[in-house]
Amino acid sequence: MRVWVDADAVPAIAKALLIKTAERTQVETIFVANQTIKLRKSPVIAMHVVPHGFDKADDYIAEHVEPKDLVITNDIPLANDVIEKGGQVLTTHGVVYDARNIKQKLNMRDFMDTMRGTGVLELGEMSTQKPYGERDKKAFADGLNRLVRP
Repeated sequence: MRVWVDADAVPAIAKALLIKTAERTQVETIFVANQTIKLRKSPVIAMHVVPHGFDKADDYIAEHVEPKDLVITNDIPLANDVIEKGGQVLTTHGVVYDARNIKQKLNMRDFMDTMRGTGVLELGEMSTQKPYGERDKKAFADGLNRLVRP
């Protein structure tokens, strides 16, 4: 098992939890982003920088993920690709996406994109993203502890 992190927008608190978990469990953890992210030097933590561009980090992760790997992302299309390849997905808010719930999430995302594209919804409408708080941190930490095993 490896842990892949869609690191372009991972909250600092989640990044710290990922680093601690990687070192505690000795599970290889790879942060993927379009710019270098400062990480602690460790034999189990790596940084992979992809070229700038739309979804380059997502594409890299989707191409390299293997069955049983865990991907940390809030990106629903990437989550779908990972699940189709036999991987596991955990959001930074502690939500686990799997074969039972990803299609519904993907359909809702596509529907909202269509609504925005037709002008029915403004870009910011229907957004319920709240600041990353203690509840998110706990849910994410609990999810990591359940899913990451040496």
